[in-house]
Amino acid sequence: MTTTTAPATTTATAPALNPRSIALAHYAARALLEGVLARHGATFEQSVTLRAVTAAGGSVGAGELVAEVAGSLKAPEAAVRAVVGELTAAALLAERPDGRLELTTAGRELYERAGAETAGISARLYAGIPDADLAAAGRALALITERANAELARRAG
Repeated sequence: MTTTTAPATTTATAPALNPRSIALAHYAARALLEGVLARHGATFEQSVTLRAVTAAGGSVGAGELVAEVAGSLKAPEAAVRAVVGELTAAALLAERPDGRLELTTAGRELYERAGAETAGISARLYAGIPDADLAAAGRALALITERANAELARRAG
């Protein structure tokens, strides 16, 4: 006889928001995202870079893009420049005559296809969580991010 067991986590037994619970949620969600991206031939870093260009309206200065993505990923600017090079070589980004980088049609389509697929996953992950809980978690995570960024700035300076 075969039995199946439902996941054992409920809000009644969930741990408090702490570094481990944040990390577990981050890595579980990132693994799902990276699975989607791999099917589309893209990496997490490339996705973050395409998102930054999209958020900037479809084109952005190269220096601004590198700084934005490096800040988001807490990655060295040289590593981000390499990702921009990969995206340009794959014709997902193109350099305009004025030096700005812009999404190509292929870059926009990749970003939209992967985004549509991950939107369904996100909807399932967030389903049933009360809006008040999401708002409280959002406020807590924003404050933690702000404090971590301030700590990083203190250590760098």
